Amino acid sequence: MNTASVSLGDSVSSQSRFMQLVLSAFLGIFVIGVVGFSHIDAVHNAAHDYRHSMAFPCH
Repeated sequence: MNTASVSLGDSVSSQSRFMQLVLSAFLGIFVIGVVGFSHIDAVHNAAHDYRHSMAFPCH
């Protein structure tokens, strides 16, 4: 009975890791792709400064 509960716990954990990976990828795409090309100057400048601080080539 312990083996079944451990096996179930592992599959839930791997699903949780997969969802974390997917959500963090979408967040990264949103920050760099959407916010970086925003027409609102304050939002664009904040993303632009962050990209420079992380050595991300943006020019």
